[in-house]
Amino acid sequence: MKKINLGVVGATGVVGETFLQLIEEREFPAGEIRLFASEASQGKTRNCQGQDIAIQTLSEGCFDGLDLVFFSSGDDISKEWAPKAMAAGAIAVDNSAAFRMDERFPLVVPEVNGDLLPKPGNATIIANPNCSTIQLVVALAPLAKKYGLKGVRVASYQSVSGAGRNGIEELLTSTRVALEGEDITKSETFPAPIPFNSIPQIGRFDDAGFCTEEVKIMKETSKILRLPNLPVSAFTVRVPTLNSHAEAVWATLEKPDLSVADVTNTLKSAPGVEVTAPNESPGYPTQKFASGRDPVYVGRIHRDLFDKNTWLMWVVADNLRKGAALNGIQIAEHIFDLK
Repeated sequence: MKKINLGVVGATGVVGETFLQLIEEREFPAGEIRLFASEASQGKTRNCQGQDIAIQTLSEGCFDGLDLVFFSSGDDISKEWAPKAMAAGAIAVDNSAAFRMDERFPLVVPEVNGDLLPKPGNATIIANPNCSTIQLVVALAPLAKKYGLKGVRVASYQSVSGAGRNGIEELLTSTRVALEGEDITKSETFPAPIPFNSIPQIGRFDDAGFCTEEVKIMKETSKILRLPNLPVSAFTVRVPTLNSHAEAVWATLEKPDLSVADVTNTLKSAPGVEVTAPNESPGYPTQKFASGRDPVYVGRIHRDLFDKNTWLMWVVADNLRKGAALNGIQIAEHIFDLK
């Protein structure tokens, strides 16, 4: 098997380190591995596939000879450097929001629209969707394909790891402080203190009252499902859990007179989905359960009391794995025909 020369931009962040972990776990056929981060990380090393690899800073020509580059360093870095990776002949898989709604480049979840991915050697940028969008569309796609989808409402409950290492450290540190009796009145990372709290804001608000995370979910979902007129309404909440995002989903289907078994069996047969059984304790997935695991978990599947075409379900996934790095790795595996 041909070795794939790859780079990871943002290699010292929580998503970048998850990329390295998955490259090892999934025995990705890497040849040369180059790791990039900010100047603050220069001189540090990370181990991957038995190699201690020095961290580099981005510079002109740094992508020469690479087949694949994973980006997880934010919009500004991606806007500047992902096109340079493409110009150097690499496929850039970008985890930022920089190119997600750019019609020149596909926005891909392999289980849903992997047919849009290029063949090896076709240098381009592939946009990796928002973490909350990924788990949502993995659950919605099989229902949309089999029964038709008329509308979606979703409320998310998102862990602090979605805000990176700073979010994790702030929850742990400030919770200890709060337990010691100190009143925490401000946050460095979130709009409000996170211990024992829920914050109904992820990102900035627009003039219509939606925050950035909600707009991403609404726009990206319809693009990935190739349903441009699909009504999607989202409400996102940051909660004091360490990892994995959960979503309460209302999916209105076109086909009437479905049973719980119909919907459940369709989800059970879908790639990337695991349905938890009602007779297993506690009968539904939790964020702690999903953390460190690859599937998108679905539970609490039931019909709305007032609209027989609307189905409610609880969708949970590890936002660092399937919501970010794993989806990027699966994109690469699909392109290079590794799985």
